[in-house]
Amino acid sequence: MSTPTTPTPERDAEIALAFDHPEARAVATADQPLDRISLRDHIVEVEIGAFQVERNLTQRLAFNVVVEVAPVTAPLEDDVDRILSYDKVTEAIATELATERLNLLETLADNIAARILAEPQARRVFLRIEKLDRGPFKLGVEIVRSRSDQSGATSKETVQPRLVFLSRAAQASDRLSDWLDDLQGDVPVILSLAEPEAEAGAVAEPRAQLNIDLLRQDQAAWALMARDARLNVANTRTELDWAMKQGHISIWAPAKMVLDATEAPGDLSGIGLMQWFAAEVSAAELVLIDAPILPDLDLPQRQISL
Repeated sequence: MSTPTTPTPERDAEIALAFDHPEARAVATADQPLDRISLRDHIVEVEIGAFQVERNLTQRLAFNVVVEVAPVTAPLEDDVDRILSYDKVTEAIATELATERLNLLETLADNIAARILAEPQARRVFLRIEKLDRGPFKLGVEIVRSRSDQSGATSKETVQPRLVFLSRAAQASDRLSDWLDDLQGDVPVILSLAEPEAEAGAVAEPRAQLNIDLLRQDQAAWALMARDARLNVANTRTELDWAMKQGHISIWAPAKMVLDATEAPGDLSGIGLMQWFAAEVSAAELVLIDAPILPDLDLPQRQISL
């Protein structure tokens, strides 16, 4: 049986500080004189959460942020360009919320902190995010990030892949390995697939049918992967970015990215998904195997016949 912790003034103060505003925590942990700007009780409605009940449903998030900034040594002269504007904090929140749908507050907090710390004046960020609508209480996370934490972060340089679209016939062709031989090179390759043949029958609930259709496309990706040892299935941006930087050939499984998108594609056919995905990954070139050139797509294209 564990021994109860004896209350002390120091421990009471520590507990009180843990539930205090991030500004109080910033003051208590300051080890050098830094100025601070703060954002209190910034409330935004957004779709976020790992549970199915949180999908297709917005909920309120409350953001409290304190940014420690390097003191301005030169005269300010009332010039907004010489300070870290509050707008940079709210813009960081809005940009990350618009980038993609996230499951975890922890991921959102980390992304926002990194964006704020990219500002030249920022030195340390205290960030608390709370869900306000999950019950008669607040659920949240609080993080502290400093500029030194970001020094080893992976570069977010854009890698533009060669996007290859395969028709159903191309997916079944014996020439798959030959095409992969020809397509590999200095540019990373991602395969995007035509949708499988439609199955008879459909469910009445649109969201359920959407998941079924997307999962069938994911299944097609896994089935194609079994055809060649060089292929790997990727269904997240992180997996795709890593694979591109490693020079691997990926097959895009669309379900997760589409369901998590803040602006999902309107056309869920294989061609429609491929066009949406091409913009998402800033594709450098589109190769269409057994598929026609797309005249409305502003992207270099070439065809390969069966």
